[in-house]
Amino acid sequence: MGPAPPDDGDTPVQVVLDALDDPDCRAILREASQPMTAKELSDACDIAESTVYRKLDLVSRATLVREFHDVHPERGRITRYQRDADGLDVTITDDGVDVTVDRPARTVDERLADMWSEMGDEL
Repeated sequence: MGPAPPDDGDTPVQVVLDALDDPDCRAILREASQPMTAKELSDACDIAESTVYRKLDLVSRATLVREFHDVHPERGRITRYQRDADGLDVTITDDGVDVTVDRPARTVDERLADMWSEMGDEL
């Protein structure tokens, strides 16, 4: 078993590496430069929608995508996904392997939208 993840909030190394090792996850990350629904990602990546949901779970656990929630008056809650990594650094140390995810800068509006989204998940 590998070293414990750092306490500074970094994603566990193996989860990130598993996501990057998966070709469907890489396709999703490549296409999700802008917020997209699972259906849109399915079409863009030519992957079954049920598979997209499983792969989104993996890249979400790896904290490589962000979720955006909208409410459509006729269709209800809509979730969109966007890549949340500009780059990755993998470092081999005496204690194991560390992965650092470089995140895009967020505007105040984006940070507020994240807070509202998290609050909605808890309700």
